[in-house]
Amino acid sequence: MIQNVGAYIDTPQLLDTDQPVENRDDAEAYLSRLAEYPGQLDGELVRMKEARAKGLVPPAFLIDKALAQLDISLNGTQQGGTIVDSLVKRAKDKGIAGDWDARARKIAVEQVVPALQRQIDELKAERTQATDVAGMWSRPSGDEYYRWALKASTTTTLSPDEVHRMGLEQLAELHGRMEPILKSLGYTQGTIGERMQALAKDPRYMFSEGDKGRAEIKAYIAQSIAKIRTVLPRAFNTLVPGHLEVRRMSPEQEPGAPGAYGGAGSIDGKIPGKFWINLRTTDLHSKYSLPDLAAHEAIPGHVWQGEYANKLPLIRTLLAFNAYSEGWALYAEQLVDELGVYDDFPVGRLGYLQAIAFRCCRLVVDTGLHAKKWTRQQGVDFFVQRNGSNPLEVASEVDRYCSWPGQACGYKVGHSTINRLRDRAKAELGSKYDLRAYDDAVVLGGNVPMDVLAKNVDDYIARARSAA
Repeated sequence: MIQNVGAYIDTPQLLDTDQPVENRDDAEAYLSRLAEYPGQLDGELVRMKEARAKGLVPPAFLIDKALAQLDISLNGTQQGGTIVDSLVKRAKDKGIAGDWDARARKIAVEQVVPALQRQIDELKAERTQATDVAGMWSRPSGDEYYRWALKASTTTTLSPDEVHRMGLEQLAELHGRMEPILKSLGYTQGTIGERMQALAKDPRYMFSEGDKGRAEIKAYIAQSIAKIRTVLPRAFNTLVPGHLEVRRMSPEQEPGAPGAYGGAGSIDGKIPGKFWINLRTTDLHSKYSLPDLAAHEAIPGHVWQGEYANKLPLIRTLLAFNAYSEGWALYAEQLVDELGVYDDFPVGRLGYLQAIAFRCCRLVVDTGLHAKKWTRQQGVDFFVQRNGSNPLEVASEVDRYCSWPGQACGYKVGHSTINRLRDRAKAELGSKYDLRAYDDAVVLGGNVPMDVLAKNVDDYIARARSAA
């Protein structure tokens, strides 16, 4: 439980967006889940106290951010907030009679509010012990924990030094691809990072401020996804609907959240997948970066891949491996570029390349923070100076690595593995290689560790060889 994860974020969002309210039974189920919410908060509280007793206290800057967000959640819940209003509105819309407001408000005020306050009190106690040291290396057994976190997030045995080096090498290669595009756009002076920062200030690629800009961003996402959908039959033999809804994050979530995230809907298809977009300020997004973001979070990224997983046996839909999930989403970005979506929009290709380079920076910064004793500011500066990344976005990104060690390394390791296996399939199959068949092999095999993915690709290669 900290600025980017916790029941205070997840449960209100679950109730508001994924808990159906179609009939009286649904409304009662909503109340039942709401009544369990305080216990969920207190369960987290136990773990927080146990961790503090072991000397495992988050950095002070994360606690400050979490406290600000919890205050928003507490103040909103005292008035009923989303967890009451969502039930009342949807019950009214469906004509479901009942004293839903009074019953939900009683739980919110008498049970949820005190549980939130208990978490706030614990974080304030932890704040008295906290420092601004960002890395796990400074915590008890931190080095051992970080090696485990890398193994869990990448499903490999790569060491922190190997991951760090991979990030630097691949970053240099991607910047080499960005160079000629920048020159063609008239950006010829300075480092790649400096020129990308200048590009970010180009009014041609900015959205309006305020609610007008927020509406522009949503419309632009819809336009981008519609274009992406048209090219996907060239990349897959097996297609899924890509049932999708674009939603703004909640106010209590936005300050500590990344620019966006996404995931598939319900197994039965009744609840659409979500592309959650952070709209606390429109400066977070640009017209050259949003198409790539849509590819990653929505289609053919997380929402799309999740629909394939939903067709598998239940245990397979529940299992998820970070390197596969995020590696696939990066590969989805790559596919969109390879299928020509940016052929008439070179600055969009530049946005895609910067986004992939961003994930290389993650390898460098995450290992820098947790194994090489970098400060938080060193992490932020690396992104901004080397890759020209948006400082508003990067601050939350680096905070996320501080609270979630190793997770950010799964993206590029998974992506590199998918590409390495694709290269092997091309080399071994020659004229029998087919992109659509390869992509089917990767996505129909489900969310798996990297060694299992390699076996799935071996199976594809064997089947393709034996085909007439």
